[in-house]
Amino acid sequence: MYDPDSPQRLASYAAVLAGALPGIWTSTHHLPEQKNNLAQLVDRVWDMDLVAESLAQHSPGQAAILTRSDGTQLVLLERHDEHDGFLIAGIAPGELPDEAYRGIREPNGIVLTDDPILSAEQVTGDLLARFDIALAQVRRTAVAAVQPSQPERVVLTWQEDGSLAAAPVGETAAAVLAANGFVPDAVGIYRLSGDDTTTQAHAVRASGQQLDVHGIATTLQHPSGRFAPSATPATPSAPAARHASPTRAR
Repeated sequence: MYDPDSPQRLASYAAVLAGALPGIWTSTHHLPEQKNNLAQLVDRVWDMDLVAESLAQHSPGQAAILTRSDGTQLVLLERHDEHDGFLIAGIAPGELPDEAYRGIREPNGIVLTDDPILSAEQVTGDLLARFDIALAQVRRTAVAAVQPSQPERVVLTWQEDGSLAAAPVGETAAAVLAANGFVPDAVGIYRLSGDDTTTQAHAVRASGQQLDVHGIATTLQHPSGRFAPSATPATPSAPAARHASPTRAR
């Protein structure tokens, strides 16, 4: 039961709120000594309104993370004014590329009253509804930025941040990409970081050779839609200038 006078009031509130939301939710309390976890949370808060303003002025002393069974996450924070209640906002999934968030309106957080049961209705009808719509848009954008592959050919598409992305067809192609450093995201796109271009080039070459053994061709596609003649270059072409992370939080 929620105890507004308890030193653990935020954790208590989060537990009751999680139990009142539709679906299966769990809550995790992050304490002040977990500074690294709290800093990472701040970077992923998907808000450009009240919650972002609060975080810009006050570093969170603690936070509670509410996680739904499908991976959706919300962060519950203390208010820093004379009012009771809390702030809550969505957390942007870290596995989706930054460029997919560009142009998508943030599902800004909301203020909750000191009653977690009533607040559950507000979260469900307001924040979660907008969060799910925004996340669906981001996922569509992430998929649209990748040229579809075919069973007999894997297409590697350059991304704005210099990484490569592919949507492999079949378990064989997916396994080869994964074995060479490509990491699948939430929508099934396999991505290879461009932070180290030498490592990236070696991974591309190895992937192409291994896929060829299985009768699967590999092609590099530039952002313009033009195809490169080979997917196993000695070094990859220069990546596009790295952009700042999309505005998801302050």
